[in-house]
Order: sequence, then C-alpha cells, then structure tokens
Amino acid sequence: MAVLWLYLPLVACLLLGQQTCAKNEAPCQLSKWNNGFRTFLKRHIRDGMPRSLDQNEWEKYIRNNGGCDRPTQSFLSPDDLERVKAVCSKEGGKTYKENLCISQEPFRFVTVRSQPGTCGIRSITSEEKHLILACEVLDNRCVPVHFEGNPTNLKPSNNARGCQDPQGRGHAPACRANLLWVGFMLLLLCF
Repeated sequence: MAVLWLYLPLVACLLLGQQTCAKNEAPCQLSKWNNGFRTFLKRHIRDGMPRSLDQNEWEKYIRNNGGCDRPTQSFLSPDDLERVKAVCSKEGGKTYKENLCISQEPFRFVTVRSQPGTCGIRSITSEEKHLILACEVLDNRCVPVHFEGNPTNLKPSNNARGCQDPQGRGHAPACRANLLWVGFMLLLLCF
C-alpha cells in the first residue's frame, strides 16, 4: 500500500495529461470542441467579403468583423459552402494525415496577411489550391473545424482513403487508448 502512494502523483499526472489531447488521430471522429464548425465558418466563410483585392477594403472588412489578431487569414466564398463541407466526405476529400482531409478539387480563396497585432495589411493574394481541412463529427455529421495551410500546393494521393471512409471512423483516438492503459496500470498498483 505504501508503494501506491509513491506512484499516485505520477499516475495523476499521466491521467491529467492524457485527458487534454486536443485533436483526433483520424478524420471524422467525434469532436472534442463543440464550437469548431461555427468558429471555422466565422473565420473562413463570411458574408460581405470584399470581391476585389483592394487593400483598404480588406483592412476595413477585417477591422469591422474581427481578426486583427490573426496574421494570416484565408477566406472562401460563401457560395462554396456546400463544396467546402463536402471535403469532409469520401466524395469530396481524401484522408491526408491525422484528422486532416485534402480536397479532391482545387478551390479559389483569398489569403490576407497583416502585421502582427495590427490590422495593417501586408499582402492580399487570390489563390487556387487543394484545401486541407481538419474534419470532425459534430451533430452526427463530419464537418470542417480548421483550415490548414497548403504552402507547397499539395494534391490528394490517389491511394488515400476517402475522408469519411468507414475504416477510418472506427479507430479510437490514442489519447483515449492511453487513458485506458493508465487506468488499468493504476488498478494493478492497488492490488
């Protein structure tokens, strides 16, 4: 019993550390963040976006709609919302890595880079690339929760599984598996 008290702080740290696992290891698993899709929409698919690449319009838009604290932002057209959501399906996306999917088709979007801590615009670029999105399940639907940069213009692999492939959904996140293992070890120490 005295040995248990020696290991209890270590086991407690392991348990607490495992509970904070922030992202899933595969796409289309249950999200740990209930507001992920709403935040994705607020950051990347907003109504009223400027239609031009005019620096003054974009600065005013970002200042009025929030985002001055983010040095790089990418904006997709609201007209593409259904296509963007489809990236998180086997028809629209391929598994890339971890919880990320890459779109099977390229998308046109605008990337705005600003001075850190200000709304001062450094550059505005119209891009056409395959989207890389983190996809997780919210309200029983796999949806995008994060826009990942694609600086080297990656394309999906023909050999990759579809984003919502049933084989990918059955895998438990490692943080849950490790948590079970630590709990099992704690039980062994008690006996």
